[in-house]
Amino acid sequence: MQRRTLLRLGLAAGATLALTGCGFRLRGLDGAEIALEEMALAGPDSELARLVAEHLERSGTRVHADAPRVLNLGPPRLYERNLGVMDAGNQELELTLDAPFSVQRREDGAYLLDQQRLEVSERISVSDDDLLAQDDLREAVTERLRREAVRQLMDRLRALDAT
Repeated sequence: MQRRTLLRLGLAAGATLALTGCGFRLRGLDGAEIALEEMALAGPDSELARLVAEHLERSGTRVHADAPRVLNLGPPRLYERNLGVMDAGNQELELTLDAPFSVQRREDGAYLLDQQRLEVSERISVSDDDLLAQDDLREAVTERLRREAVRQLMDRLRALDAT
């Protein structure tokens, strides 16, 4: 029995070394760097827009109004859907954050990313017993949804590096 375990560990270690040696990297682990030097941000003021601007600045992209590319953020909408059949007691809800966006080149108005959507959702269980905790839970989930939407947006903006 010990021999099999030792053999499995040896094979796992060998596979790990082989992947490391061939230059294998997991996507997204290189850091938050985006090769875009400048970006303008247009759209309504929202918490999502603030987080996007903050993340762009932190990743080395200058955010200013005269940048050659414009990130158009639409108004984010938060939807709540009851997944259960009962209206009282313990309920399972799905919160979904939906935000439209596009990226446009300023010089000729061409869209580099046209009519894209960020859509993230999370399921939560709430109880009518503690209404104050429900509000706190909803706020925490909404913040997580915003952060996940920003992460997805940054992944899509990295694709613009090649253009």
